[in-house]
Amino acid sequence: MSTKDLVLELIKSMPETVTLEDIMAELYFRLKVDSGLKDLDADRFLEHAEVKRRLSRWLS
Repeated sequence: MSTKDLVLELIKSMPETVTLEDIMAELYFRLKVDSGLKDLDADRFLEHAEVKRRLSRWLS
């Protein structure tokens, strides 16, 4: 399915009262989720312990 078809299906599944902002927010959300899933599949992520270690510098 093409990107255009996916976007059209998304819009069709939304209520008639949907706003442009609602559509854009949903598209952005799906873009970020898909991007994150691709990163996971490519082993581009940090382990929980590493995230805690990095954040500890900011939070102290």
